[in-house]
Amino acid sequence: MLYSQLFSKTTKQAPEGETAKNAELLIKAGFISKSSSGVYSLLPLGFRVLQNINSIIREEMNAIGAEEMIMPSLIHRSHWKRSGRWDVDVIYVAGDRNDIGKKNRDEFEYGLGWTHEEVIADIAHHMINSYKDLPKAVYQIQTKFRAEARAQAGLLRGREFLMKDLYSFHADKEDLDRFYQIVIEAYKKIFSRLSLPVLVTEAGGGQFTKEITHEFQVVSDAGEDTIHFCTICGFAQNKEIFDAQQHGSCDGVLQSARAIEVGNVFKLGTKYAESFDLRFRDAKGELKHAIMGSYGLGPTRTMGAIVEVMHDARGMVWPKAIAPFQVILIALNDDNKKIATQALRFYRELQKAKIQVLYDDRRGMGAGEKFGDADLLGIPHRIVVSEKTYPDYELKNRTETVAKIMTAKEIKTFLKKDNL
Repeated sequence: MLYSQLFSKTTKQAPEGETAKNAELLIKAGFISKSSSGVYSLLPLGFRVLQNINSIIREEMNAIGAEEMIMPSLIHRSHWKRSGRWDVDVIYVAGDRNDIGKKNRDEFEYGLGWTHEEVIADIAHHMINSYKDLPKAVYQIQTKFRAEARAQAGLLRGREFLMKDLYSFHADKEDLDRFYQIVIEAYKKIFSRLSLPVLVTEAGGGQFTKEITHEFQVVSDAGEDTIHFCTICGFAQNKEIFDAQQHGSCDGVLQSARAIEVGNVFKLGTKYAESFDLRFRDAKGELKHAIMGSYGLGPTRTMGAIVEVMHDARGMVWPKAIAPFQVILIALNDDNKKIATQALRFYRELQKAKIQVLYDDRRGMGAGEKFGDADLLGIPHRIVVSEKTYPDYELKNRTETVAKIMTAKEIKTFLKKDNL
C-alpha cells in the first residue's frame, strides 16, 4: 500500500473530549474517526487490524466445531417481550412506544440488537427436535447497539460496537459443562495469539443467568472493573462476588487491580428455551427443554484494550499477528532519483514476497516527521532507504532503538521468518 493513497491522515493534536489512551492514539494515527459519543468509524488502517482480530477469532471458533451465521440487528418487540427484556435500560427502541399513528403499531416497534439470545432461541425452535440434533453451536461477528449512559473510554465502552457472540445448545447440563470448558480454552488461545494477557475471572451473571460466569479480564488502569487475583494459582474473582476464603491453600498473595473485560461466558440453562418453547425429545421419547450457553467476545473492545496495554510515549505497538502491515518502508531524500528508484523497486519485491508493506512515498516530508508517524502507527518493523546506507537498508523493530544495516535479501529472509 502506498501511504500517499491511504485514506488516512495523522494529527499531532489530541482529540477533544477523549481521555482514554486508546481513543487518543487511534484517532491521532488515523485508525478511527469519532462520529459521536460512543460511536466511531473504523478507517482503513483500523479496519485492517479489526479484520486480523476477527480472522483469529474465526479460526478458533471454527476449530471447536462452531458454525458462523449472521442474525438481524433489528429485532421485533415480540421477541424481547417473550424473554422479559423489552424494557431493559440498554435497549434502543426503533419506533414510538406511545403513538406511531398507524393501526398496527406493533409492526413498527423494534429493539436494536444488544444481544441475540432471543433470536437464536427462536431459530433453534425450528431446527432442534430430537436429542440427535444436539449438541449445536453457532456464532456471529456482528454490530451491537447499547444505550450506554456513560459512553466513554474510546472503544472500551461504546454505543455501537462489534461483538462475536456464540450460542450452544445441549441435551443436558453435563454436555453444556463440557463445551463451556472447550470455549474457555478456545478463548485462551485467541487472546494468546493476540498477545493479550487475560485472567479468567469468576463473576456474576447480570441480566443473563444466576449462575457463576467467567470473564476474561485484562489488567489495566483504563478498566472499569476491579478484580482480585493471584498470580501463582490463577485464582481471580470480580469485586462483585469476591470471597477471599475461596482462594484456597495457595501461598500466593492476593492482589487487586482495575481491569478491562474483553470476553465472557455464560451458562444460560433453560431460560430462553422455555421462553421460546425450544424442546426436544430425548432417547426415551420424553420432551425436554434444550440447555443453552452464551459466549461473548468483543473484537473492537479487544482492539482498544490492546492499545491500552501496548503503547509507549511515541505511539502504538501492535502485535505482529494483527498489525495493519508487517513493515513500513520509508525513503529519505526521495527527491534523489537513485533513492526513489531503489525504494520503489524494494517495495515491489516485498509485495511479490507476500509481505504486507506500507510504503511511505509522501513527498516533501522530513525524516523526523516520517519516523514520528511510523512510530505512532505502531507497525512492527521499519525499513529505511537512504544515501547513508545505499545500496543496503536500515531495519528496526518498533520497540528497539538501534537499527541494523542489512541487504535486501537478508531483510526478506528475516521478514518471512518473522511472519511464520
